[in-house]
Amino acid sequence: MIHAAALPVGLPDLATSGVGALVLGGDHQGLGVVRSLGRRGVPVHVVDDEVAIARFSRWTTATHTCDLASAEVLVPFLLALGREHRLSGWVLYPTRDETVEVLARHRDELTSSFRVPTPAWPTARIALDKRLTYRTAQSLGIATPRTWYLSSPRDVELVDGEPPYAVKPAIKAEFVRVTRAKAWRADSRDELARLVACAAQVVPADEVMVQEVVPGDGQHQLSYCGLLRDGEPLASMLVRRLRQHPHEFGRATTYARTVDDPETAAVAEALLRHLRWSGLVEVEFKHDVRDGRTKLLDVNARTWGHHTLGQAAGVDFPSLLMADQLGLAFDRPTARTGVSWVRLVTDLPAVASGLRHRRWGPREVATSLREASVESVFVKDDPLPGLVELALVPYLAATRGW
Repeated sequence: MIHAAALPVGLPDLATSGVGALVLGGDHQGLGVVRSLGRRGVPVHVVDDEVAIARFSRWTTATHTCDLASAEVLVPFLLALGREHRLSGWVLYPTRDETVEVLARHRDELTSSFRVPTPAWPTARIALDKRLTYRTAQSLGIATPRTWYLSSPRDVELVDGEPPYAVKPAIKAEFVRVTRAKAWRADSRDELARLVACAAQVVPADEVMVQEVVPGDGQHQLSYCGLLRDGEPLASMLVRRLRQHPHEFGRATTYARTVDDPETAAVAEALLRHLRWSGLVEVEFKHDVRDGRTKLLDVNARTWGHHTLGQAAGVDFPSLLMADQLGLAFDRPTARTGVSWVRLVTDLPAVASGLRHRRWGPREVATSLREASVESVFVKDDPLPGLVELALVPYLAATRGW
């Protein structure tokens, strides 16, 4: 396994501008941003509201503590931080959905001090609310799983499909925080009614959705990863999400590999062109073997878990975003196919579960780990965050249900 990939070439010098980055969230996503920019000489501050491994990177210039989900707290904090540390013009990098919402809603206020590469609220809202995501996709002829939108638990009677069902929130941040799950599976009508009622106790009843479960494992899950400006792609990468944790409704990808899939890329880019999307984005799909259609699942308006795969494949997304924000020209990079990424701290539980349920065999797992080109946290030139994460596993298990 190669633990650190050489930086992709072809980018202009980012350090001479004097502009740095504020990374909002210091888990492995934020750590990947810190390393991408820090290796290119860009100063990086990390802001988080919990113990974060990015604080321990050799390339983190400074760290700060603030609630990342509260606009009333975060917006004035960032503006004061910018004044105190002279961070005018620095680029903001959100790593969580709730932070994306804060930046999108307060974009005009924040752009007085920072570069905010998050779409304005009318666009970001379409990504954050699956009801709007699916309705927009369907208006463009993009396939989605069959979905029932409920206004109260009594509306479960309107669900006319056959089990299994997925009970999930239209807006996921609060549901995931409380339940530590992305969705719940119901294998009968009685179980569906019970889970819908439970979900309505966590989020508003009109945010509870019921969706058909698209069959298939990670071989059928695809992600379009991109950097765009006004809907036009500047960089992109297609990834097959081979393993995730938990297995069926994964909160996080644990093993992924770059692939070539022009048809899926074209569908994602049609949606993003319609939205005139600017900034980073991940669009998740699943191929439905029943009808042969690849169906849209999610749009993530932020960095995604496996964005560091891009560096190994020749598409350094955080640095490309910085170059675009600075108005620096670069050629559109092409991601190499067959490059693999793993996050061992979550992949090992996924592997153990898969072996126990015979979803794959020991030889298949060993081959995949041997072929992995990059590990999300453990790298030779910045080892401390990986050691800290190992020490934090009990804390993460307790707070996130790892």
